[in-house]
Amino acid sequence: MRNQSILNELFLSGLSDIPVLQLPLFLFFLLIYLMTIIWNSLTIILIVTDSHLHVPMYFFLGNLASLDLCYSSLTVPRMLYDLHTKTRKISIKVCITQLFFFLFFAGCEDWLLAVMSYDRYIAICHPLHYTQIMNWKVCVQLVSIGCCLSFTQSLVHTLYAFKLTFCGSGIIESFFCDLPQLFHISCSDIFINILLVFLSGGIFGGGSLILIILSYVYIFKTVLKIQAKGNRSKVFSTCNSHLTLLFMYYGSAIFNYVWQSAGHHLFGNKVLSIFYAVFLPFLNPLIYSLRNRDFRTAFQLCFRKIFPQK
Repeated sequence: MRNQSILNELFLSGLSDIPVLQLPLFLFFLLIYLMTIIWNSLTIILIVTDSHLHVPMYFFLGNLASLDLCYSSLTVPRMLYDLHTKTRKISIKVCITQLFFFLFFAGCEDWLLAVMSYDRYIAICHPLHYTQIMNWKVCVQLVSIGCCLSFTQSLVHTLYAFKLTFCGSGIIESFFCDLPQLFHISCSDIFINILLVFLSGGIFGGGSLILIILSYVYIFKTVLKIQAKGNRSKVFSTCNSHLTLLFMYYGSAIFNYVWQSAGHHLFGNKVLSIFYAVFLPFLNPLIYSLRNRDFRTAFQLCFRKIFPQK
């Protein structure tokens, strides 16, 4: 190990080394990225401009769309650049800086999904006190707490990542810099780093997950007490979109950080990274807009204003 030279720059493996696939992959992910920008921007614009959407649930959804914009813009442009130029070198400083922002946005989204669960719990289980509990001051405070916690968590991971040394091929088996992939190419002792992953995941991620589970336990209890089946399904339908996001987000995050950090290497790891870094920001606004009646109504009104019927 001592005879290996220490690297000053790393290499991203990208999506594929097959030349014939470079252009189709570039065009496909460029389209996905453009659609991600359009849908999330449209979501934010509708929430800001439509007074009917000035409620806590859509305030949190607007923040989620903003995070997805940042999330996607942090990874996809670099991936498209590498596909186009075939230049996959990245300095260690740039790599770890990308890691910091990626962990920050991911942590904020983790917390935001938990807050959205709590919002649904208050709306369904305590509807008469909803406006008193979930006022705008509380909503802003909840989002701010998540940002502060996420910033602290990502800063700790980043500081310890700067202490790592890299040797060997220096090839990151991904299209962006993330903790599990950096661990795999490090020639330093990564015990503390892995311990931090499990501690922060257990405290921060686990705390968010517990809040989500408790919220939905009480939601299920409340919904089951409703006598009429039609009213029961109507009440629970407000949670469908959020539950879909939860399953997709936590499923991919758990496999990526826990499974890979534990030392497992699978071909599907890169596919999984594409899913949560590229497709989730694209799917999130679609899931909410297509399955939410208020959002569809707001979109139709906006469309009619832009393109009035003769």
